[in-house]
Amino acid sequence: MDDVRKLVKEYLDDCKLMQVATVKDGNPWVCSVWQASDDDLSIYFFSSITRRHSDEIENNSKIAGALALPHTTDDTPRGLQFEGTVERLDNEAIETALKLYEDRIFSRSKINEMMNHPERPHSFYKITPSRFQLFDIVNFPVEQMKELVL
Repeated sequence: MDDVRKLVKEYLDDCKLMQVATVKDGNPWVCSVWQASDDDLSIYFFSSITRRHSDEIENNSKIAGALALPHTTDDTPRGLQFEGTVERLDNEAIETALKLYEDRIFSRSKINEMMNHPERPHSFYKITPSRFQLFDIVNFPVEQMKELVL
């Protein structure tokens, strides 16, 4: 499983955009957000607290998501899905996310500007995955689906 964990981390590092799914009253919602991850495979994203997914996270911490690097029809398919829990970070925990996020996605000044936006303030969120599923024909041509349970 160390090989799968390494490939999951590499994929998280290579892919900046992900889709996350939230749910409220049995109704699912999917959106795209920019992401960064740490060595423990926690995933961080930055979003306006006024968005639908942010509101749904406040009431239900379960989350699922998918990441896929851009592909052409000639590329061998690869993709990563996950499930886990999510939390909005408070002031003390934001610094970790900020260090991972800055310059990968936005500059620190842009992040600060967005966090203090008068109508659409942003915050960081941390996803703690419980399971990853890696679809990888490149590294696993026979058994293409690999699962990593954390």
